[in-house]
Amino acid sequence: MHVHVVGVCGTFMGSLARLAKMLGYRVTGSDANVYPPMSHQLEEIGIELMEGYRPENLEPAPDLVIVGNALSRGNPEIEAMLNARLAYTSGPQWLAEHVLSTRRVVAVAGTHGKTTTASMLAWILEVAGLEPGFLIGGVLRNFGCSSRLGGSGAPFVVEADEYDTAFFDKRSKFVHYHPDVAILNNLEFDHADIFADLAAIERQFHHFVRTVPGNGGLVVADSEPALERVLAQGCWTPVQRFGERDGSDWRFTLEPDDSRAFTVTYGGERHRIQWGMSGRHNAANGVAALAAAHQLGVSVADGCHALATFAAPKRRQEVRGEVAGIQVLDDFAHHPTAIAMTLEGLRQDRHGGRLLAVIEPRSNTMRQGTMKTRLADSVSVADRVWWYQPPGLDWSLDEVVARRATSRVANDLDTLIGQVVETAVSGDRIVVMSNGGFGGIHDKLLQALEGFHGR
Repeated sequence: MHVHVVGVCGTFMGSLARLAKMLGYRVTGSDANVYPPMSHQLEEIGIELMEGYRPENLEPAPDLVIVGNALSRGNPEIEAMLNARLAYTSGPQWLAEHVLSTRRVVAVAGTHGKTTTASMLAWILEVAGLEPGFLIGGVLRNFGCSSRLGGSGAPFVVEADEYDTAFFDKRSKFVHYHPDVAILNNLEFDHADIFADLAAIERQFHHFVRTVPGNGGLVVADSEPALERVLAQGCWTPVQRFGERDGSDWRFTLEPDDSRAFTVTYGGERHRIQWGMSGRHNAANGVAALAAAHQLGVSVADGCHALATFAAPKRRQEVRGEVAGIQVLDDFAHHPTAIAMTLEGLRQDRHGGRLLAVIEPRSNTMRQGTMKTRLADSVSVADRVWWYQPPGLDWSLDEVVARRATSRVANDLDTLIGQVVETAVSGDRIVVMSNGGFGGIHDKLLQALEGFHGR
């Protein structure tokens, strides 16, 4: 059977294409921008990639077209698919029918931290010997991939996104998954291109909660008013809460003298975790993963042992290289809250040098300017900030820069790189934040640092 995936280099669709290949299908894919790390991952397992959306990509006609949610009517390949009356479906629907229907599913939802939390959970289950399958929107460094089928009958971990499913199905992706256990990590306004307000997103989360069975479980953050409003709309599943509050079922406390350690308390027992992550948000992610794994039979002690060897997925505070004592890190943060949490986590790491931030506001929400008033405050802990004005951003970053003397803006990538390289000194960390390829800036920065500081 020949399956063609349209929008294959998106993190979700690329991971799904891998699963189809593992099931024995012939898989091809097309995308407007074919870039790593997903493109490398797909090519390595023999998936043929086509640059651009063209009717010719559907010749000879595939047996099934799986359509990514970034594609709309008017797209040449979508129009050709419809005109030819080809069989098609959405990614979430295909996943539900061909993979999840025979598994015990654990879904990780929330505005932030889905990829990291799902990766932690998959690793805990792996170390516990459960051989989980997973589909996660990032390359897991502990596994070297973003998806796998796992053992026969093993649990399956899925990153559960609230974004819409496809041009022909405007429900949120996660309503297709019907999980046995669901994590609700946090909830705030995002995706301004499809949601009018926070209440609209809360409604979709309520639809998701409705799909979790009464003999399943919900793991819910304890300090999220929006999640409490979701549950107040109706909940038929046992709830366990996690967080820093005294009454939480799973309570964590940060170690005051060690940014890479925290303590979790559950059932009256305390467990200390020493690991490679930093920041309050990552501790919360870890505790959520522990709670979900416990519902699948993994002991707290075994879960903590697994977290001690957890490696963050690619593009999550990932060190891309170091030149003359200057580190370049890559992070997927693209929402003001995520930007702030990333920077605060790095600051808590007690690194001796300065923290330099380079940010591309390219998400659909950022392009609409919905969050622009929050951007200046999101970078308050950084020592220097460069904002990149990407093509297609219809509002000016000048007003954001004007609020912080340590910020600058550039609309030319080479100019921005030059300014960063000239500013950086040994001991500094440069963290690049974007949810796209950012013009290959990471390698260009390292090369420029080598040329300037490596002389």
